[in-house]
Amino acid sequence: QVQLVESGGGLVQAGDSLRLSCAGSGRTFSTYVMAWFLQAPGKEREFVARIAWSGSNAYYVDSVKGRFTISRDNGKKTMYLQMNSLKPEDTAVYYCAAGPRGSEYTPDYDYWGQGIQVTVSS
Repeated sequence: QVQLVESGGGLVQAGDSLRLSCAGSGRTFSTYVMAWFLQAPGKEREFVARIAWSGSNAYYVDSVKGRFTISRDNGKKTMYLQMNSLKPEDTAVYYCAAGPRGSEYTPDYDYWGQGIQVTVSS
């Protein structure tokens, strides 16, 4: 069993940076692929980035490549999403997720955080 809690969201201006954190619990945290998804109002939840259990491989949706960086610290059971050069279209609720294999699809993730709001004003 893994429990996930996001933090670090908020209201920023376009061009600013934010770092989201996802604190996990449970002895098996380090064995899971971890990912970030976002959900904008009226839209489905979408993949943003994922990182392998070892932290050695990371994948991003094209719209955030070069701006966002996913990382994890298994010793602290925490995953991060560094978001730079934020745009108004990045506004959404951001969710962290844990699953047994790398995927861009929500059904492949077994555990989810409660979500945290990120709002980017123009």
